[in-house]
Amino acid sequence: MDQPSGRSFMQVLCEKYSPENFPYRRGPGMGVHVPATPQGSPMKDRLNLPSVLVLNSCGITCAGDENEIAAFCAHVFELDLSDNKLQDWHEVSKIVSNVPHLEFLNLSSNPLSLSVLERRCAGSFAGVRKLVLNNSKASWETVHTILQELPDLEELFLCLNDYETVSCSPVCCQSLKLLHITDNNLQDWTEIRKLGIMFPSLDTLILANNNLTTIEESEDSLARLFPNLRSINLHKSGLHCWEDIDKLNSFPKLEEVKLLGIPLLQSYTTEERRKLLIARLPSITKLNGSIVADGEREDSERFFIRYYMEFPEEEVPFRYHELVTKYGKLEPLAVVDLRPQSSAKVEVHFQDKVEEMSIRLDQTVAELKKHLKTVVQLSTSNMLLFYLDQEAPFGPEEMKYSSRALHSYGIRDGDKIYVEPRTK
Repeated sequence: MDQPSGRSFMQVLCEKYSPENFPYRRGPGMGVHVPATPQGSPMKDRLNLPSVLVLNSCGITCAGDENEIAAFCAHVFELDLSDNKLQDWHEVSKIVSNVPHLEFLNLSSNPLSLSVLERRCAGSFAGVRKLVLNNSKASWETVHTILQELPDLEELFLCLNDYETVSCSPVCCQSLKLLHITDNNLQDWTEIRKLGIMFPSLDTLILANNNLTTIEESEDSLARLFPNLRSINLHKSGLHCWEDIDKLNSFPKLEEVKLLGIPLLQSYTTEERRKLLIARLPSITKLNGSIVADGEREDSERFFIRYYMEFPEEEVPFRYHELVTKYGKLEPLAVVDLRPQSSAKVEVHFQDKVEEMSIRLDQTVAELKKHLKTVVQLSTSNMLLFYLDQEAPFGPEEMKYSSRALHSYGIRDGDKIYVEPRTK
């Protein structure tokens, strides 16, 4: 079989990491020295090769010399080959089989759907723990082959692959902990439940940007499908019913939930969204990336009780009754007007006269004196004012600063102002 035309993995490797282009050690890795090779070989005598190789968008179509790959890549454990032109799994296998310590492999945006992955090729991936196949349009048949040959696979990325359905693998993958399957077209819960069957040890399920409309499953069945699920991401799904949120409580180990951009929450304020979600999900410790502290949980649960207390009985969720049992029936919060008081009714005392007046609190002491001139028959320059707070323990306070605003004294209805003539 003729070798595909285009740039080889080894050619790109030598160009990018030659001493001329990559003169210093960068990050974790090592310089690799290889003795002189027969004339005509493209192998350099030395490459400054890190243990994490990033060769994305380099136009790679094939592996190149496998002996050279083995000589240079014995210490490599991460390999990014995204956005290249690899379309034959045999060529990918030639690369991977000569990187014995490879744990992370990114094959995103390579046209690999054009070839069939045979089990003998997939066997070369056996040590890989994290595999990224985003936008590769990898078929479920290819995924199943990978799952059978990668016994230690822990993280799998299958985003942007246009999946509308999920095809169950003939065998379960007990090792997988994280599945990232965002930006597909998975709308029906019957497809999502297949993921629980295939990956019983799943810890993290990221389903963002799939138009999942509802969770059609009994509570007991959900617990059996995802017994180890700790985190779920349902950002921008199509969930529109509070009952679907309640069903998340069926996952016995769930601690973290992400639920932004769903139709259900569009009519609520930001505060209402967070508090209502926290109150309905008693086991979560993190919501939309933010930690739920004990104080916030109690505030949210009390908010939940008050939110639903005026609803008709048939519309009150079961969680309401659970929280009433916990906190009792709460009184509605008092409506407090926090706007500053604009005026006050005070008693003005001058000699033996007392007159009740309403004064504006936005005026200054000097302006109040002008207002009192006709009341006490004193000029402003000959007038001393004293303010007595009805609850103050220290007696009257002289209002000696002409430019000071009255509201800064905290004047309230019922307080007293004493006017005295200035003594010479």
